[in-house]
Amino acid sequence: MTTLTGTGKLVRLILRRDRLLMLWIPFVALVPISYVASINEIYPTAAARQQYADASMNSAGFVALYGRPFGSGLGELVAWRAGFLPLIVGLFSLLTVIRHTRTEEEAGRRELLGATVVGRHSGLAAALTVASGANLVLALLMGAALAGQGLPVAGSLALGVGCAAAGWVFAAVGGLTAQLTEGAGGARGIAVVALGAAYVLRIAGDLAGQGEGVLSWLSPISWVLRIHPYGEGSLWVLALAAGLTAVLAVAAVALSARRDVGAGLLPARLGPATAAPGLRTPLSLAWRLHRSLLAGWMAGFAVLGVVLGGLADSIGDLVHDNQMQDILARMGGKGGLIDAYLAGIMGLFGLIAAGYAIQATLRLRSEESALRAEPLLATSVGRLRWAGSHIAFSVLGPVAVLAAAGLAAGLTHGLNTGDVGRQVPRVLAGALVQLPAVWVLAAIAIALSGLLPRLAPAAWVALAACLFFGLVGPVAQLGQGLMDVSPFTHIPKAPGGAVSATPLVWLVLIAAAIAATGLAGLRRRDIPTL
Repeated sequence: MTTLTGTGKLVRLILRRDRLLMLWIPFVALVPISYVASINEIYPTAAARQQYADASMNSAGFVALYGRPFGSGLGELVAWRAGFLPLIVGLFSLLTVIRHTRTEEEAGRRELLGATVVGRHSGLAAALTVASGANLVLALLMGAALAGQGLPVAGSLALGVGCAAAGWVFAAVGGLTAQLTEGAGGARGIAVVALGAAYVLRIAGDLAGQGEGVLSWLSPISWVLRIHPYGEGSLWVLALAAGLTAVLAVAAVALSARRDVGAGLLPARLGPATAAPGLRTPLSLAWRLHRSLLAGWMAGFAVLGVVLGGLADSIGDLVHDNQMQDILARMGGKGGLIDAYLAGIMGLFGLIAAGYAIQATLRLRSEESALRAEPLLATSVGRLRWAGSHIAFSVLGPVAVLAAAGLAAGLTHGLNTGDVGRQVPRVLAGALVQLPAVWVLAAIAIALSGLLPRLAPAAWVALAACLFFGLVGPVAQLGQGLMDVSPFTHIPKAPGGAVSATPLVWLVLIAAAIAATGLAGLRRRDIPTL
């Protein structure tokens, strides 16, 4: 038996298990379509696009977020606006590989499979194969979608392949970090730090000059942005990404051969022999389990708040031609445009915070499937008390992360405008008003965990649908009845817009009803349900 025996069967198993989670591929592939439509609408002439490119080149916030534009054509601006997508693709890719390597070992399923006719490295090979294939599909879909918008076919495919290359690199990073720790959480943490470091290096390199400095070439994310798909077409840069992917994959295989199944190369940190007094209640135990995740999300939202809040005051400077000045005047001047921008990023923060809420809620299911809930429920702790300890973080955790984003964005914008006292409460309110919609998605995760536990990960599909309606729906001109399916459609546009309590109250009531249904199911079903 070779070390890769059974890889094909494991690939089919992964595809079957992740058939719903793979919906991220068409969603990411369709996002650039919205860029084509918005740029065509707001900057319809070559002169307007050139002014937009020049202003963006001189905006530190836009350079940090997207990189430096390498031209002013429609395709070049679309490729520039897609500069954030490699980060998203890399994140999905590394999480996929870790899910099917280290998570499988931590749950004990890898050992069971290893007792069959399966090679030692087949699990890692299957995970990398699926992640690589998913990114290839992403490249083809993105290329076809952009070509369908009238952009050059070759450039559209090159942009898709560039995003896929980031996915290939960080899939290999996930495979490597999966060999280092005993827990999937530690592996994810190391891989996400590596992804964040690459992004920071890209920002530092772009802010330091024209993106040709040493720092830029140290970042894989920076490589894929320098393909110039609609320009001179520097496809040779893909060789760097391919080479790094190969090196990381070979290193992951070599490290896998040097450790025992279930063990990591880094020594595990032993805990105390006796539990601290603070672990006497289910809530305190849940706090210990959730605190690192919550801290990471709060830190990430604070950084995003600083970056995106810092861009707000420069939004009005991107408008130059007379037609756009008229539109700006109808919106209430520069202040109206800035409020529209802030409301937009607060809506984006709400969608991302829903991801945290779902992740925190699904900890219920992971504790159950790992057989850690059953010993706890064998004590005097009831099911609802145990579930409530985790649901507290899916309800209150989004409050903390959105408050971090709102405070950071409001403070940054307030310092830029010299009006901190007014801007902080306005922006903070715009962030917190997203909570009822976030709670609806958390309630869906609770309902699935209680009624259909095997389908609990399908809660991510609900978030993907909301993202689709929010980002692609307006461009695709979907009917309002279909758009209203997303709870975020009913959230007031704040700051700047009129805020009505009626839709917020209805969303809270809907969330409470869905969650109560899920908890009722949890009380009546078998635990564990594997």
